[in-house]
Amino acid sequence: MSGRQTNWAGNVTYGAARLHRPGSVERLQDVVAGSGRLRALGTRHSFNHIADCPDGDLVSLENLPASMDLDTVRRTVTVSAGVRYGELARWLHGKGYALHNLGSLPHISVAGACATATHGSGDSNGNLPTAVAGIEMVTADGEITVLTRERDGDRFRGAVVGLGALGIVTRVTLEVLPAFEVRQDLYENLPWAGLEDHFEEIFSAAYSVSLFTGWRGPQIDQVWLKRRVDGLGDGWEAEPRWLGATLAETELHPLPGMPAVNCTRQRGVPGPWHERLPHFRLDFTPSSGEELQSEYLVPRRDTIGVLRALDRIRDSVAPVLQVSEIRTVAADDLWMSPCYGQGAVALHFTWKKDWPAVSRVLALVEEALEPFEARPHWGKLFVARPERVRSLYERLPDFQRLLGAYDPAGKFRNAFVDDYVFGEDPR
Repeated sequence: MSGRQTNWAGNVTYGAARLHRPGSVERLQDVVAGSGRLRALGTRHSFNHIADCPDGDLVSLENLPASMDLDTVRRTVTVSAGVRYGELARWLHGKGYALHNLGSLPHISVAGACATATHGSGDSNGNLPTAVAGIEMVTADGEITVLTRERDGDRFRGAVVGLGALGIVTRVTLEVLPAFEVRQDLYENLPWAGLEDHFEEIFSAAYSVSLFTGWRGPQIDQVWLKRRVDGLGDGWEAEPRWLGATLAETELHPLPGMPAVNCTRQRGVPGPWHERLPHFRLDFTPSSGEELQSEYLVPRRDTIGVLRALDRIRDSVAPVLQVSEIRTVAADDLWMSPCYGQGAVALHFTWKKDWPAVSRVLALVEEALEPFEARPHWGKLFVARPERVRSLYERLPDFQRLLGAYDPAGKFRNAFVDDYVFGEDPR
């Protein structure tokens, strides 16, 4: 590997001595079989060391042939693991189909996003891996293994959010639905009292809802409502005032003062699902990477208590924050998903790129959230003790056994997996 590789934000330098870019699945099988320690490197949008492998190899799937195969009978699409959501969405929409959900960034890979339980938004929408119906992966012996929801049941539910620790995923099968259109309307300056009094009304007002705040005062700066305009949403019109907030008259970026040119269309203009559900357009890089990110998912029942706890420390949070997003996610049955068994509220923080300052504030945030059993996003920054994180996942013992069955020698384990899954150093 020529020079050390870094993640997208530049805050992580990977320690592996070798980076493999196989051009075929057969070559990938050889790489896996011949490696002692190995981790997959996706689009590098993780902010921690979950993908690192200082004592082994990294493998990128960027040179594998891209493939997208639609099954209109089963209503699924099977894609090569390195395909980005934005690329898949455009292709899928051209065939008349859609995914149920998309993250705020369409730039992330399908396999990487699913392996870390990456988000989406909506009261009735599960996160991205809940659409997975099957996975194909190269396991520790170099052989190909396929797991499906229909055939493998509980084992499949343990493998989908696999943290890269079961094998190198090569293909993912996702459930699809007919294509639909969405309109996006933004409101500004929602009073804090309006949020507390009307939380359920706000988050049930659209197919996907996001709130943005800088935690600088008693208000939510922006409310993004993404409404379906097919049979589920016909006839709705945005009122000039709503729960004390004002309808935005111009297009906005989540960060105050930033130009909205790289954001998806707003002001109620209907458009294809894949051009409205993300916050940012695939054709634009949303930022230069000058940021750090954290995200915590808390049980929905605790929302108001959580928001009050964070509001009490806003004077510490605001100075190191760029913006914070609040959204809801439906419950799922995936063992290592932060939404396992519970509908959740996601609290996302985009920080200034100052890790010493951010780490100090994260300690305060996590102390405020501790009574609410907040589960941190697997691919973002947190400072919680490993034993605390492990205690939040009731199916963790089952997941440990599943990893032992597929990777008994720990080929796909690294320090992150050792700490937050096993709580031990196997070497």
